[in-house]
Amino acid sequence: MSTAFATEPLRIVAVSAGLSRPSSTRLLAERLAGAARERLTAEQDRAVEVRMIDLRDLAVDIANHLVTGFPPSTLDEAIKEVTEADGLIAVSPVFTASYSGLFKSFFDLIDNTALTGKPVVIAATGGTARHSLVLEHAMRPLFAYLRATVVPTSVYAASEDWGSSGDEYTDGLPSRIRRAGGELATMITGGRAASGASRVLGLDDEVVPFEQQLADLRLD
Repeated sequence: MSTAFATEPLRIVAVSAGLSRPSSTRLLAERLAGAARERLTAEQDRAVEVRMIDLRDLAVDIANHLVTGFPPSTLDEAIKEVTEADGLIAVSPVFTASYSGLFKSFFDLIDNTALTGKPVVIAATGGTARHSLVLEHAMRPLFAYLRATVVPTSVYAASEDWGSSGDEYTDGLPSRIRRAGGELATMITGGRAASGASRVLGLDDEVVPFEQQLADLRLD
């Protein structure tokens, strides 16, 4: 391993689709990023950089890119930071029982192979716990399509979750944030070695055409 690689900062990018200021969506993104950075700093002799991306500030650029096909420089830089991050945190408010249109529009602009294997924490905020399944029926499938690796713990924060310590059946919001951040940190440090090994072994290039797979089944 080269010295440059060993000393290169780990980069976490947190994308928030919150529209208001102050925003509980932005706050949840910050706390998740802080939990991941805390775990990485404790376990790795590496600097950790966190970049927050507020989609609210890029809304007009996103709309223009969808219409023209040409991203303004600020949006292009945000997309580059997301695709080159070691770990990604994606947080959306719930609108009409799903992620927001702004959130979806931003990730529509990212090539569907650009996040392949990237560790991702998905999270959402809403006024009521009834919308918590948005994480599983909307956000997890979205990032599965983008070929990202979503950590097991997703985090939903309803209004009543802020300041709550949970109960005997459900962990409080701080516990869920720490667990999700820890899983992201573990996946970031493990993911680097795994991806490097696959490149050495040439596993990324080993693609079997679907027709051949069918033919092999018929031979059996």
